Amino acid sequence: MDKLQKLELMNKIVRELEDLQNSQTAIITKISQIEVDNMNGLNDKYLEDHLGDMHSKIAESVDAVNEIFAHFEAQRDEYAEKNKGALEAAQAAAAVEAANS
Repeated sequence: MDKLQKLELMNKIVRELEDLQNSQTAIITKISQIEVDNMNGLNDKYLEDHLGDMHSKIAESVDAVNEIFAHFEAQRDEYAEKNKGALEAAQAAAAVEAANS
């Protein structure tokens, strides 16, 4: 795998981690809404107990994904900076090749 391919794969992983963050945030929002709906009249003890536990577990997962995302994004940025010259050369070569095709 050349440096440009590696950077492209790193960028893909960053996008997927960001999507995972967004998905988990959406799940927490939905759970919170169900919890509020339950508190506003239904007062189902089973929902209260289990949704609270689920909310806590997903919040922990969100924290873990945020940590992984921040670490990997920094790693990707460091890789891009360290290999800036080689990456620019590879991108230029790819552009020339595409223009000649």
